[in-house]
Amino acid sequence: MMAQLQQGGPDEKEKTTALKDLLSRIDLDELMKKDEPPLEFPDTLEGFEYIFNEKGQLRHIKTGEPFVFNYREDLHRWNQKRYEALGEIITKYIYELLQNECHLKKVTLPVDAIESEPKSFIFMSEDALVNPDKLLVLIHGNGVVRAGQWARRLIINEDLDSGTQIPYIKRAIEEGYGVIVLNPNENYIEVEKTKAQIPLSSDISDEPAEKRERKDKIQKETKKRRDFYEKYRNPQKEKETMQIYIRDNGSPEEHAIYVWDHFISQSAAENVFFVAHSYGGLAFVELMIQREAEVKNRVTAVALTDSVHNVWHQEVGKTIREWMRENCCNWVSSSEPLDTSVESMLPDCPRVSAGTERHELTSWKSFPSVFKFFSEAVKAKNSLVKPTPTRRSNKIKYEEF
Repeated sequence: MMAQLQQGGPDEKEKTTALKDLLSRIDLDELMKKDEPPLEFPDTLEGFEYIFNEKGQLRHIKTGEPFVFNYREDLHRWNQKRYEALGEIITKYIYELLQNECHLKKVTLPVDAIESEPKSFIFMSEDALVNPDKLLVLIHGNGVVRAGQWARRLIINEDLDSGTQIPYIKRAIEEGYGVIVLNPNENYIEVEKTKAQIPLSSDISDEPAEKRERKDKIQKETKKRRDFYEKYRNPQKEKETMQIYIRDNGSPEEHAIYVWDHFISQSAAENVFFVAHSYGGLAFVELMIQREAEVKNRVTAVALTDSVHNVWHQEVGKTIREWMRENCCNWVSSSEPLDTSVESMLPDCPRVSAGTERHELTSWKSFPSVFKFFSEAVKAKNSLVKPTPTRRSNKIKYEEF
């Protein structure tokens, strides 16, 4: 047919161009979406027919098998949406564990929020602000994870211990720490756009009527053509939404500073400790830049796990870099054994192996070393000597007192 059209006159050539345009816009993979099932999923673990067993592993209720991503062959988008729906249920499940199993309380942010404005929240132990000795602050990385999580992938495919902050929280409480769990990715709420909020055209009221009519005609034709393609591209078109940001908590960095100002800096603890994973490390460094004197005065030690901070890009001053060298340690993904010293091109804090090459596992694999690091930091502070990582036996060690 294309060959026949190309042999014709101008009209046929115009039809050929239109046909080529149509074919170029239709993706055969996307065309298959016509037949995908509705994007409607259960809202409970039981509805998905999954449950966490006694080992904290997600297993199918009937078969006992791990989670299967490719539930329906050749329907990647549908499988991805199913995975995301399950992830949202797991987020709520972790919140429940923080409250019921770890006995943390949920605190709304901003602290002076009115009923109608968007809100976030953090979790903290009952003694977080009054514990006179130690306070542990946990900051996860960027992405879909929320308070209490290190990595959704680990929670779904591995277990709760490796993917959540619960082991850190439980051990901290056992050792007499107060605990504050940040929620740095809860930055906005999404609301559905109304038709009035979706502009169909720009303001052209000052244009001549003839020009405006011509533009309206073109716009209608464009919309008609777009809708025609869209029914193939996206047969289950999702609702258009807009983001309303949470006051003073619109980014991980803002959130960290807000929680510092309203909670951490107001706590009674003599020793404040941070565990910050991935982007959480960048948020902590930004906190230091903005509240340098306060952080130096209150924080005893910081454990970073595969932190993505960069002292050059973040323009970290010399005094902060010096403090980080003395008070921070970054457990990075590496093939080397746990705690083996790892070279760094950045002049900030010591880097040691987390005992794994998987970024998302670094917090879990370094778990025992982190608490040892904190314990040594307290001893060093009490004896007025800072813990200093050495290369003796190619392992990170600290001066013995």
